[in-house]
Amino acid sequence: MKKVFLLMAVTLFSLTCLSFAATDVPNPTVIGPIPASVEPGDPLRDYPYFTPAEDLADFGYVEEEFFISGFANRYGTPTGATGSIISSDHPYKTRIVVRRPVSSKRFNGVVVLEWQNVTAGYELDAHWAPSWEHFVREGYAWVGVSAQRVGVHAEPNGLKAWSPHRYGDLDLTDDGTILDDSLCYDVFAQAGQAIRHPRGINPMGNLRVKLVLAVGASQSAGRLSIYYNSIQPLHNLFEGYYLLVGGAGLRTDLGVKVFQYLSETDLRGGPARRMADSDHFRSWEVAGTGHSTHDSAVYRDPLVIRDFGEPQWPPDCDLPPYTRTRGSNVINIQYDHLVRWVLKDIPPPTAPKLEFESLAPPIFARDELGLAKGGIRLPEVEVPIALNTGINSGATFCVLYGAYQPFDDDTLRDLYRNHGQYVSAVAHSAKRNLKAGYIRPEAAVEYKVEAAFADVPPKKTKPHGKNKGKGTK
Repeated sequence: MKKVFLLMAVTLFSLTCLSFAATDVPNPTVIGPIPASVEPGDPLRDYPYFTPAEDLADFGYVEEEFFISGFANRYGTPTGATGSIISSDHPYKTRIVVRRPVSSKRFNGVVVLEWQNVTAGYELDAHWAPSWEHFVREGYAWVGVSAQRVGVHAEPNGLKAWSPHRYGDLDLTDDGTILDDSLCYDVFAQAGQAIRHPRGINPMGNLRVKLVLAVGASQSAGRLSIYYNSIQPLHNLFEGYYLLVGGAGLRTDLGVKVFQYLSETDLRGGPARRMADSDHFRSWEVAGTGHSTHDSAVYRDPLVIRDFGEPQWPPDCDLPPYTRTRGSNVINIQYDHLVRWVLKDIPPPTAPKLEFESLAPPIFARDELGLAKGGIRLPEVEVPIALNTGINSGATFCVLYGAYQPFDDDTLRDLYRNHGQYVSAVAHSAKRNLKAGYIRPEAAVEYKVEAAFADVPPKKTKPHGKNKGKGTK
């Protein structure tokens, strides 16, 4: 009997070792932090691309940029199935940007590892932009990974073209022999390995990392969906994923936690892209929100002017661009829910889905004001002072921005008989969303304070030139 138990133990140990062997993602060579020799905006551009306008030191944070290099695999990625290596030993060199607390006392142990979005032809900090204040308040670290060829090699705003002085020797093409993004999955994974299990230079300084979340927005969420299905079973590197305004077709047999955020824009083609909630997947849909947010545009525009020399906002759309429904309030708490889910197995709450009046063609169900029905309903939608929708059209990318059309004074007076009623309604909506777990306490307070100072409904002005009572003698 002892031999049987010993044999079982050896077998279990062997299987365990094999399991851990599957997690062996190579550690890249890390160089840095790369110093900035000039101030942001200097024509030499020897500073981190799109470095924040805010001084992170004011929040106890530091930004550091590192170059990472190594040898990456190319993978076959069959739809919804485990992939396989099709070729190896492709040299690469790229960069990561780390924004983290300086002090370990400020660090919550969680790294948000973002697959930089390159849809616009240059890299966007799509997760950092709407949530950076939440990150610094709660002690998250954010790491942006330049994983795709467009972000490094594209003209005129890819890293190499933007600053040959700083980024000239970066390469995600194996010296021009690979003209697709087939190295991106291994590059992203090796960046994660450098953060989670550093060897040599530690990009996180003296901070102890408990959890690395793989995150991506829009196209990057689609890339992470492929990684999840085909590469995650090979690497077993990430314990949690967050898909922002994108991602689809995830396999259901892996058991790795995934949280998704979908705006109204993302479902304009109908509910076919929805994935069912489960014990390892959650998706929230937020009424009145757009794929690209007003908060992100306001954050990004000064950087575009500084680093590109010309504004790109506001765009020329058919409707006034950028819905003002603050989906970022929902996004922020999703990070917190995902952390608790992964570390403590406390699942996030479920949320109602957006409603459709018709599926062929897909048409959202809307109320008499034009606001979408169903979904998470923030005060901007539940107690509206404007028509906020995820639908727009016109110039390039306008379809992603949603629209914002303020109600006129008469409409506001019809909706709210007095200011107190409006404030009470906003407070009730904020409290309901807080209790449901869809927003954080500071967001609820912000809604109530804003309502208290808002001129809603607007006061009627007295006509000029008319005197009341007796006239003068």
